[in-house]
Amino acid sequence: MRAVIQRVKAAKVTVLDELVSSIGPGLCVLVGIKTTDTTADVDYLVRKILALRLFEDDGKRWQKSVKDLQMEVLCVSQFTLYHRLKGNKPDFSAAMKGDEANQLYNIFLDRLRQSYEEYKIKDGKFGAYMQVHIENDGPVTIELESPVPKHSEECVDK
Repeated sequence: MRAVIQRVKAAKVTVLDELVSSIGPGLCVLVGIKTTDTTADVDYLVRKILALRLFEDDGKRWQKSVKDLQMEVLCVSQFTLYHRLKGNKPDFSAAMKGDEANQLYNIFLDRLRQSYEEYKIKDGKFGAYMQVHIENDGPVTIELESPVPKHSEECVDK
């Protein structure tokens, strides 16, 4: 699971010129889900997003998290984060497909809301053609990727 996290002064999502969600100062999180992601990946990203120290405190950089400062988080599903290029054309076969991705994305949102304040977690519209308006603060942009699970060594007869 991958997240591109941007510290923002404000952000909003519109679909067909209709406002879907908006936040003031906080984080805008673009979320990509790959075919092998599980709830363990969700839990990792939720912990990291809420604990990342991307904000100042008393003039010192990188001291406070979005949670410490009681700011908002706007999440936007973005399957294009899992692409590879075939020549000049992007291929998204590594991204989890529709319904399954929507279920895991909703689990991600639920866990964020359970770990923080429900009303401070906003999101776009899954699967829609969205316009994401971001007033980046800094700019500060951090990319997170859930760790690849370690597979146990297989025993091989020699």
